[in-house]
Amino acid sequence: MSGTVPKAPERHWSVGTAPGIFPFLGHGIALFRQPLDFVNSLPAHGDLVEIRLGPRRAWVVCHPELVQRMLRDTRTFDKGGPLYERLGALMGDGIVTCPDAEHRRQRRLLQPAFRPARVAEHTELMAEEAESLCHGWRAGQRVGVSADMLGLTTRVISRVLFSDSLDAGTTAAEIRSCLATVVRGLFVRTAVPVDALFRVPTPANRRYRHAVDRVHAIVDAAIAERRRGVPRDDLLGTLLEAARGDNGEAAVTDREVHDQLVSLLLTGAESPALCLASALGLLAVHPEAERRLHAEVDTVLDGRRRLVPSDLPRLVYTRSVVTETLRHRPPGWLFTRVTTRETDFAGCRLPRGSTVLYSPYLLHHDPTSFPDPDRFLPDRWLPRQDSPARRDAMIPFAAGSRKCVGDTFAMAETTVALATIAAHWRLRHPPGPVEPPRPGATLGPRSLVMTCEPRASEPAGAPPRAHAPRATATPRAADSRSAGDNGVDDT
Repeated sequence: MSGTVPKAPERHWSVGTAPGIFPFLGHGIALFRQPLDFVNSLPAHGDLVEIRLGPRRAWVVCHPELVQRMLRDTRTFDKGGPLYERLGALMGDGIVTCPDAEHRRQRRLLQPAFRPARVAEHTELMAEEAESLCHGWRAGQRVGVSADMLGLTTRVISRVLFSDSLDAGTTAAEIRSCLATVVRGLFVRTAVPVDALFRVPTPANRRYRHAVDRVHAIVDAAIAERRRGVPRDDLLGTLLEAARGDNGEAAVTDREVHDQLVSLLLTGAESPALCLASALGLLAVHPEAERRLHAEVDTVLDGRRRLVPSDLPRLVYTRSVVTETLRHRPPGWLFTRVTTRETDFAGCRLPRGSTVLYSPYLLHHDPTSFPDPDRFLPDRWLPRQDSPARRDAMIPFAAGSRKCVGDTFAMAETTVALATIAAHWRLRHPPGPVEPPRPGATLGPRSLVMTCEPRASEPAGAPPRAHAPRATATPRAADSRSAGDNGVDDT
C-alpha cells in the first residue's frame, strides 16, 4: 500500500473576455469613465478575464486564490505593465518598481527603517504632527480634509526620510501640490497606454511633466544639503552610508539613493492621506462607529494630551476602523504585473510579456469573502471575527515577498492620526450629497471638505473628555461599488 497522499485535483477556473472593446482604445473608455463599475463587472465573465488596454491585450485576475498565487510567484509575475512603466519614469528602479532580481537586496537595505521597534520610535512624531494639525482648526471652520491629510502625511514621511532637510512649510506644500498632479496624470496614462497622446504639449501634459521634474529636484536638493552637513539617523542617512559602502556591502549608486527616496516619499504620503480622508468621511455618516471610536480614544488617553507607543495595542477599535477603510476604499485599487515567461495560469496559456492586472477593490467587495460588502463595518476586524478566507482576499498592501515594506508604518501612522483627530474633533459633511471618491492611480477623496465640530466645550488641545454624540442629520453614503462614475479629471 503506497503512503503517498493523493494530490487534490486542480480547481476548474473559468476564463472569459470582457465585452465592449473599442478600436484603438480597447476598454480604456470604460476604465477611464467608470473604473469601479467596470472592474466590478468583470467576475461575471470569469475568474480570469481578458481586456484591452488601448490596443494591448491584458488579463484581469478576479478570484482571490488566483491573485494570491500570482503575488507569491514573483519570478513569473514580475512588477511591470502599463502602471509600472509610468511609475518607472517617476520613481526609477526604487523598491516600488524594481524588478524581482533587485528586490531582495533593496528590501534588506530599507527594511530596518520600518521594523516595529523603529515604527514605535516614530509614534510620538506622528502624534505631534497630527496634534499640530488639530490646533490649526477652529470650531465651525470648513477645512479641506483631503489637502490637510496629504499635508500631514507629507510632513511625517519627510521627517522620517530627511529629518529637517526639507522646509516644513514651503517644500512640503509644493510636494503635496505635485503629488496631486502626478496621481491624476498616472491613471489616464495607465488606462490608455498610448505614449504619443502624452507627448503632445497640452496644458495637462505640461503640468504633469513639471510636477515630476519638481519632485526630482526637491529630492536632489535634500541629498546635496545633507552631504554638505552632518550625518543624521534617518533613512537618507542610511542610504548615504550605503552609498559610501560603510555597511560592508557593495556601495549603492547615487541614482538608487535618489530613486528610493522618491519612491518612499510619494507612496508614504499619498496612500495614508487617502486612507485618513476616507476614514473621516465614512465616520461622519456612520455615527455608531464614530461613537465607539471616540469612546475608545477617550479611554486610552485618559486625560493625557498625546498618544505614546504603548497606547497603540490598546487602540483595537481604531485599528479596526482603519482596516475596514482599507477594505472599503483601498488607496491602491488596481495594479499590474507582467509575465517573465510563457506560463499556464487558470487554464489559460499566457505568452511571455503578458500584462496581468488585479484589483484589491474588486477582491475587497467580493460578497463571498465579505458579506454585505458595501457596508462600512469595522467589527469585521475585531478579534475572533477574522478568517483565513477573509485574510486571503484582503490585500491593501499586496502579499508575498513584495508586500509593502512600509505596511506596519502606514497602519501605525493612520491609527495614531485618526485617534488624535478623534480626540479633538468631529468632522461633518456640509449639507447636500456626499461626493463619491474619484479613482485615479489611487482611490480616495481628493477634494473632501468638512466642517469642524469640537467634541467638548474646551478649546481644541484641552484634555479630551467623554461627550455624547449630537443628533445630526447625516448625508446618505454613496454606494462604494458605483463610486467614481463621474470619471477621472485630467484637465
